[in-house]
Amino acid sequence: MALVLILATVLWIIGAVMKVPVSARLMMIGMLYVGVLIAVTVLPVDNGLRVTFGGGFKEWALLGGVAGMIALYRAVLKRLHARAGQVEPAQPETKPNARFNDVELERYMRHIILREIGGPGQRKLKDARVLVIGAGGLGAPVLQYLAASGVGTIGVMDDDHVDASNLQRQVIHTDTSQGMPKVFSAEKAMRAQNPFIEVKPYNRRFDDGCAELVSEYDLVIDGSDNFDTRYLVNAHCVAARVPLLSAAITQWEGQISLYDTTQNTPCYQCVFPNRPADGMVPSCAEAGVAAPLPGILGTMLAMEAIKQITGAGQGLGGRLMIYDALYVETRVIKTKKRADCPVCTG
Repeated sequence: MALVLILATVLWIIGAVMKVPVSARLMMIGMLYVGVLIAVTVLPVDNGLRVTFGGGFKEWALLGGVAGMIALYRAVLKRLHARAGQVEPAQPETKPNARFNDVELERYMRHIILREIGGPGQRKLKDARVLVIGAGGLGAPVLQYLAASGVGTIGVMDDDHVDASNLQRQVIHTDTSQGMPKVFSAEKAMRAQNPFIEVKPYNRRFDDGCAELVSEYDLVIDGSDNFDTRYLVNAHCVAARVPLLSAAITQWEGQISLYDTTQNTPCYQCVFPNRPADGMVPSCAEAGVAAPLPGILGTMLAMEAIKQITGAGQGLGGRLMIYDALYVETRVIKTKKRADCPVCTG
């Protein structure tokens, strides 16, 4: 019997050295045991091989039974430990001043170790309420990065549905989302990205009825694709004294700025006092757009939003940044309030 036990030990060690899976090693030892059991059952008592194995059928069956009981006990114990170690998934806490749990601290650690953000800055992000107008090309990366960054409450407003032509650049939506309202497609992706945030979808177009809604948020990000909406969002933000981040793109170019009249910056209509004549600024559907361009400008919007919320660095208030992707050029020009602006000085 000792010889068989030594052989089993040798098989186990060789398997471990060769990095054979535990299940495979156990199978080899099991096959050895079955062979021995057959040998001591079939071979005559005085057979040399049976004598070498030592013991009879009862002894080997008893040994196998004891080993089986030990294995069963270990399996049950391991299962009980696993069940005891399971915890309910941490639920999002969106109440003001809610404490970070351990999972959140690990998630946001790269922010927390940034000197300009740190723990207090991450707390500001968690308590922040940001409304994003548009869940299309610009809105997609904004929503993804705000969610990933831990902005506590994110509203998303859009009345459109996901279409095949959107998928070239609106990366928050997937092929299976076609036909779904964009706000619900975006909400699904954001919750999958970060369960510790609250997402508020508004499946509607931004209009005059949204005045009270704007006042419920700390920051508005406008990623709409038409001037009428941009002017209206700007007017409501000025009235509610809520900072506005706005960007626009076409073909290979984009622009972005912060409009915060509470900090004496110009508003959107100060910088763009007149709506362009029809046909002067073609839409993306009419003129086309390079797929990564809204991603670049949208990510910039998300970055400026994080800076605005945490107070890190210098924002784009009073400055308009223009990005030309085709020739890899970036310009920043100063903007000024207009004394005759009907929105912020009227």
